[in-house]
Amino acid sequence: MSRRILIAGASMGGLRAAERLRASGFMGEIVAVGDEIHMPYNRPPLSKEALAAEVTHEAVAFRLRPAVADVTWRLGVPIASADLDAGAVRLADGAELAYDGLVVATGMRPRRLPTPGPARGRHVVRTLDDARALRGDLGPGARVLVVGAGFIGCEVAATARLLGADVTVVAPEAVPMRRPLGDDLGAALQRRHERHGVRFLLGRTVAAFLGADRVAGAELSDGTRLDADVVVEAVGSASNTEWLDGNGLDLSDGVLCDNALRVEGRAGVVAVGDVARFPNPRYDGVARRVEHWSIPTDTAKRAAVTLLADLALGAADPAPFAPLPTFWSDQYDLRIQSFGAPALGADDIRVLDGDLDGEVVVGYHDGGALVGVVLIGLPSAVARYRAELMRAPAAA
Repeated sequence: MSRRILIAGASMGGLRAAERLRASGFMGEIVAVGDEIHMPYNRPPLSKEALAAEVTHEAVAFRLRPAVADVTWRLGVPIASADLDAGAVRLADGAELAYDGLVVATGMRPRRLPTPGPARGRHVVRTLDDARALRGDLGPGARVLVVGAGFIGCEVAATARLLGADVTVVAPEAVPMRRPLGDDLGAALQRRHERHGVRFLLGRTVAAFLGADRVAGAELSDGTRLDADVVVEAVGSASNTEWLDGNGLDLSDGVLCDNALRVEGRAGVVAVGDVARFPNPRYDGVARRVEHWSIPTDTAKRAAVTLLADLALGAADPAPFAPLPTFWSDQYDLRIQSFGAPALGADDIRVLDGDLDGEVVVGYHDGGALVGVVLIGLPSAVARYRAELMRAPAAA
């Protein structure tokens, strides 16, 4: 009898899972269910180069490999609930789908501010439709307020400035991108943004949005009032896991998995991408979610093997799953690249090459061991530092 594997989520993680299932020899039915109407596409450009131009699906769509040409894509209708014991899900339109194996790939959604005031003119950036809506409000002379000074906020700020907008960034942190990069590198990047005309109001939050039927400004926690036509809320993400409620899972931060990406020891259920919380023995035994571009591909490779082994359709991989997280950020003419886990070395940060106001390599250490690097420029150094991180022994 043919087996059916259901992939809950039709973004990058879902696509990579389908590809790896086929590459691992699964010949049965694959059904991918997604809440968006669009076929899988690449999200990082939505706050960068795609936002700077006309936002189209063609510009960011992933090429579908022949191996997944027979995958059934059910798009535009999210999964409403799941019964893992029965091996079935219910869609928001009432349809029910049974499965033999389940891949959880529902990812994240942007958090919204519970701040009083009008809703029109307030944006987030996660989906293609989000980026299209924001792009329609950007342009020369637009007064843009970015709430949040992480990577998404700073990328949008840079893109908006390049489009001729007046940009102010408001955030409670002392420096932008502080948590992933540390104080010194975050402050250096702030100086670069300021040279491009971005204004930072840090150490404060938004108390209220001003205006009648559309945002016209904001009042900050210190009483400052700002004029703004466009607001971008870049204040973090929440996991799309509500559809798994009632199954006895730990959903406190994504979906808790073991090192093989199996969801809490449940045979036939795995998770991939940034919704998966798993221990990485490259660092320690703590289960964490990782919102990096490389993670959907890395987790899909292992999750596919684990799932097929659970279905008695392949052999398990006994080697520890120890991916090296990787991401990049483009801001103006800067390419910021990160390898490893800089946040785990936040107490011991050293400049390894170059200087903070030019091209630089910054190393992040835990117990004296290099656990992450961030590079600005210096492309010739990427391979060397990545190799050094790959050679580092796994934590005991």
